[in-house]
Amino acid sequence: MVPAPRWFIDNLARVHVAAEETDGRSSLVELAGPRGDMPPLHVHHRDDETFYVLDGTLTLFQPGAEIVLDAGSAFRAERGIPHAYRVESETARWLAISEPGGFDSFVLEASVPAGADELPPPGRPQDPETLAAIADAHGIELLGPPGTLP
Repeated sequence: MVPAPRWFIDNLARVHVAAEETDGRSSLVELAGPRGDMPPLHVHHRDDETFYVLDGTLTLFQPGAEIVLDAGSAFRAERGIPHAYRVESETARWLAISEPGGFDSFVLEASVPAGADELPPPGRPQDPETLAAIADAHGIELLGPPGTLP
């Protein structure tokens, strides 16, 4: 069964494996984003996050490093290290695997059911303060607005 699509910030998201299904050990979320998509600079305090690119190209940014990921590549962003990514291709699709699980519940709380099985429309209103509060409740600290690099 394909999970219901959700609009999460500027991404299309699907929670494939929720933490509750793994006794909290991990979770798996599929994300897609348009060229230039970049979340706020952030740090996960509770989980490590592995990015596995299915289609397109992402650049991951960490202090002193830029890692380019094409389809079939993976990178583990360890907890406690600030990071952000940017979609470099027209669109990109990737898996976000968190260990232990928990990123899935953040995505579900910070998203809405998608109006269609496609990327959210550009310019959707966002509330940075609400996103920051939800992130904080899930052990994710936002360190700067989208476009901020470590």
